[in-house]
Amino acid sequence: MAILTDRESSLLIDGKLVAGSAGTFPTINPATEETLGVAADAGADDMDAAIGAARRSFDETGWATDTALRVRCIRQLQDAMRDHIEELRDLTIAEVGAPRMLTSAAQLEGPVEDLTFCADTAESYQWTTDLGIASPMGIKTHRTVAREAIGVVGAITPWNFPHQINLAKIGPALAAGNTLVLKPAPDTPWAAAVLGELIAEHTDFPAGVINIVTSSDHGVGAMLSKDPRVDMVSFTGSTNTGRAVMADGAATLKKVFLELGGKSAFLVLDDADLAGACSMAAFTASMHAGQGCAITTRLVVPRAHYDAAVEAAAATMSGLKPGDPTNPGTICGPVISERQRDRVQSYLDSAVDEGGRFACGGGRPADRDTGFFIEPTVIAGLDNNAKVAREEIFGPVMTVIAHDGDDDAVRIANDSPYGLSGTVFSGDPDRAAGIAARLRVGTVNVNGGVWYSADVPFGGYKQSGIGREMGVAGFEEYLEIKAIATAAN
Repeated sequence: MAILTDRESSLLIDGKLVAGSAGTFPTINPATEETLGVAADAGADDMDAAIGAARRSFDETGWATDTALRVRCIRQLQDAMRDHIEELRDLTIAEVGAPRMLTSAAQLEGPVEDLTFCADTAESYQWTTDLGIASPMGIKTHRTVAREAIGVVGAITPWNFPHQINLAKIGPALAAGNTLVLKPAPDTPWAAAVLGELIAEHTDFPAGVINIVTSSDHGVGAMLSKDPRVDMVSFTGSTNTGRAVMADGAATLKKVFLELGGKSAFLVLDDADLAGACSMAAFTASMHAGQGCAITTRLVVPRAHYDAAVEAAAATMSGLKPGDPTNPGTICGPVISERQRDRVQSYLDSAVDEGGRFACGGGRPADRDTGFFIEPTVIAGLDNNAKVAREEIFGPVMTVIAHDGDDDAVRIANDSPYGLSGTVFSGDPDRAAGIAARLRVGTVNVNGGVWYSADVPFGGYKQSGIGREMGVAGFEEYLEIKAIATAAN
């Protein structure tokens, strides 16, 4: 399987690798602005065929009830990805702009290994629960509760961590017995299309069980939300697009899973190691050019130590120069596209308009004429009402906000339309745990702990989404519950 030789990818529909009816569209290296090659460009008829294939495969085969087959196929996909891991690494760095160091973690190797959890869960899951005998309405009855696949799942994924998000949907959805159509972001089509090649060439997935449809047209993906043959849509992306997905799915009352935006807060209490905490916050906000929904981009620090906090954060961020993602030492690579770079710049301009100042960064790096790079930036002098403190930027940008004690820090953290993640740093573990319990978010890091793991459910409160991905909770998102009552003698 050649990956980076001016390649042209294909769609996977009904078990076959096929061309797109709309031709092809280019995929761009965000670090160099060079065209890497082209991806198959699907039209509405291709998506229609993919949905039809998934529907037939679910309705007319034994996929949903053959746990052993599902587990075998998932493990085969995992083995194929392991066997091609270096080619996949090169693809990820080139197409996503992901720093090489991150491909050994959540950008590639981590998600591949997480497929083990999906297969193991399918093997060990208690599909039926015996509730015993009771006499509702005076009728002696034996009750069981069965869990079974929902049906056809439409998965719509973004470009920032494509392997992680694609596999976090494919793995549990297929392990649970569903069939699936994957529509990836047009910025990173190869990361999804290469899965189609591996599936077609190295696995026993029956035709139609998994279909991968790349397209430059977002309307093609929207078909998954609208089509009555699709039983569930699993979407990761912006909150605005999530609203549209939910609205489109309402007509057929299909289940909708949404993992959306975030504007997470990093709370530093007055007994914490200020310099260490602020340095960690700055490092985290710069990784992968800040293109992560759960990244903590609001640094909330004691007012009495505000200037020192800004200085510590800026000292770290100014040392994380945007660099070539192929370099093993690069932390902050490019953002995904020219459009995204301009979007980030517009937020930086708004910070100045609102009276903020840049402690470091603030625009494009002077030493890079090509590539979609933005300097890691620390914004000071604004409060939690500023635009850069309210809206998701998806760039290496952190706003430092002053708090007046624990209650105020919690108030600031929770004063957001989002509720995806958060961090608390304190010299007192019990105090930190008490603050973490008050945050209205789906995940919390305390004093450097890491919640990201295959067995930990991930998702948010409020406008950060509906449902959970990963963990047993993520597996069960793809199941229906059926109660069966049998008259007993």
